[in-house]
Amino acid sequence: MDQTTEQTAQPDVTQTTTTLTTEQPTETTAALTTPEVPTVDFQSLIPEEYREEKSLQNFNKMDDFVKSYLHSQKLVGLDKIAVPNKHATDEDWKEVYKKLGSPETADAYKYSLPEDHQVPEDTLKSFSEEAVKLGLLPNQADGIMKYYNEVINQGVNDQNIKTEEARKVAEQELRNEFGSTFENRITGAKNLATATLGSDFLNNTMLADGSKLGDNPQIVKAFANLSEKLSEDDIVKGDTPDFMTTNDITKQIASLQQPGSAYWDKKHPAHATAVEEVAALIRKKNNEDV
Repeated sequence: MDQTTEQTAQPDVTQTTTTLTTEQPTETTAALTTPEVPTVDFQSLIPEEYREEKSLQNFNKMDDFVKSYLHSQKLVGLDKIAVPNKHATDEDWKEVYKKLGSPETADAYKYSLPEDHQVPEDTLKSFSEEAVKLGLLPNQADGIMKYYNEVINQGVNDQNIKTEEARKVAEQELRNEFGSTFENRITGAKNLATATLGSDFLNNTMLADGSKLGDNPQIVKAFANLSEKLSEDDIVKGDTPDFMTTNDITKQIASLQQPGSAYWDKKHPAHATAVEEVAALIRKKNNEDV
């Protein structure tokens, strides 16, 4: 009997544990719940007497209104520049330019151009004088001159490319026509043209096709033909070595190939020499040596 009584008096441990386990999730769920923040219509916060103000119509949040207010406060005390209306005179605008930083004299403009810039000093000076009249700011004037210099450089580069292409075409045309006498005839033509017109005029006078006057095939041929007629003149000859024209070469070949000459007689002791000389003259005439 005693043993039975003790077993009955013991608490139900299993039941207690089950109860604690069941209540714990309920407390955790309640702790994680966040209340919703109600949205506020900014327009409803504006006093009724100011709600019709247009400057306040664009605000929907208090945050935007505060940012705008702080920004306007930072501008308080700064210099204000009134924008002239349609009736403003040139003097009115000039005063505005002065307030913005436009200098009163042309000497105040400074340009940060590269050392090898293509803008002449006279052009810079006259532009500075015009910039004062227009009320340009120094950085604006400097930017315009940089752009102008780039335009000039691009034009010079394009012209140089065009000139070089024209020179190559002219040279090939003259080589085909002059053959082996090209170098000597060009030298004679150059000596005569330089002595007559001057190197500056020949090199700096540009023609419509992009070529220089001194490179133009028609001009070169004219001076080359004239130099042949004046070949005994020291001005034309200069340091040019003696040379044979195409006609001279043709006559020499014909002389060596006369009927009964060593060129045609294989048994003649000078046959081989004559044949080789004719072959050399033909190569020279055809410009094959070049």
